Amino acid sequence: MNLQQAKFEYLLRLGDSSLIIGHRLSEWCGHGPILEEDLAMINIALDFVGNTSELLKYAGQVEGKGRDEDELAYMRDEREFRNLLITEQPNGDFAFTIARQFLFDTYMFFLYEGLKASKDETIAAIAAKSHKEITYHLRHTSEWMYRLGDGTAESHDRLQSAVNDLWMFTAELFDMDEVDALLIKEGVAPDLNNIKTEWETRVNEVFAKATLQLPTTTFKQKGSREGKHTEHLGFLLAEMQYLHRAYPGAKW
Repeated sequence: MNLQQAKFEYLLRLGDSSLIIGHRLSEWCGHGPILEEDLAMINIALDFVGNTSELLKYAGQVEGKGRDEDELAYMRDEREFRNLLITEQPNGDFAFTIARQFLFDTYMFFLYEGLKASKDETIAAIAAKSHKEITYHLRHTSEWMYRLGDGTAESHDRLQSAVNDLWMFTAELFDMDEVDALLIKEGVAPDLNNIKTEWETRVNEVFAKATLQLPTTTFKQKGSREGKHTEHLGFLLAEMQYLHRAYPGAKW
């Protein structure tokens, strides 16, 4: 694997994760528990989709085969997607969405903080812009973790149950392979071992304040780097990609 191939693969991982989590959050439109939160989740979804557009556009340029961000988003099949498994999990109830979002936002916060120092100027610029948005996302979901975790008995139990169910997907956040090794060597990507330490510290702090217990399960669900996903991604893509595939090249 050369640097060009590694960089393309890495950009797909970043872009696909933002795309899929953005789509999941967009599904809350009109269904939020309160109007203010309905609007907040949609705005956060738009931030992720905007991040996706920049990353996949650059991925197409790096690949050099003429594919743009729309073709990469809408014309790839399930096994070609590289999004983290946690991002494709269905929304469930509000507590589940918040738990999923908090775990992912914390990861994104520290990852993009590291990417701001990337020797690839385009990646560094995208990371710098996105990190400002992610800072807000993490603050938002952290506050909900406190409210739900240290709220009523029901809100606490629902949030704890969500955290327990999602925990098996967190180990994958920090998996590294030859793509990471090459990009770390070239100064393009940060070492995920360092990100993991920062992630664990922040998660433990928030859990303690939210009166949540750290799950003890050691089961790990992985596979996204090889295009192996849960059954949920196929249904998501069928909905997300339908219009573009039904009317390829259509313009507003």
